[in-house]
Amino acid sequence: MGPSGSGKSTLLKLLNHLISPDSGQLLYKEQSIFEMDPIQLRRRIMMTPQTPVIFEGSIKDNLIVGYAFSKEEAPSEQEMNEVMQTCLLKKDLAEKADNLSGGEKQRLALARAMLMKPDVLLLDEPSSALDEDTADIVMKNVVDHTKHHRQTLIMVTHDKKIANQFCENDINMKDYSLK
Repeated sequence: MGPSGSGKSTLLKLLNHLISPDSGQLLYKEQSIFEMDPIQLRRRIMMTPQTPVIFEGSIKDNLIVGYAFSKEEAPSEQEMNEVMQTCLLKKDLAEKADNLSGGEKQRLALARAMLMKPDVLLLDEPSSALDEDTADIVMKNVVDHTKHHRQTLIMVTHDKKIANQFCENDINMKDYSLK
């Protein structure tokens, strides 16, 4: 947590090696992430950005897009429907993804990341486009899902209620930039 501009999203991008630091090291399982193949790293440490990336095509196309680049078999439709239920996305797999609302697109991107079964799930403001009741249920479901699958969940949020309800450890960032 922290004010806008304090580096929360930057931290997630560093952890996912989308950007590189000016100095220092980041280790994952005692190995520098900068020595790892970025594609392999991003399969193990997956990030969902605050503004979800939605691809042309159906909801199903969006859920399995990551499998087009991996050597793994795509999940079954049952698995896709289960993760969509976890994210409270009550839509047909054949429906066009372009027709979804902002909150539904956010939940679709979250479901897509969860289907890839990463070791670490990085979420940047995952409930920002959701109403309070939906956010509570979705975040509880996601936290339960990651615990059940023995994954690590790192979340950036401005929502103090979500943070207080679901975090085990918190980091409060401050903006130290010179003004």
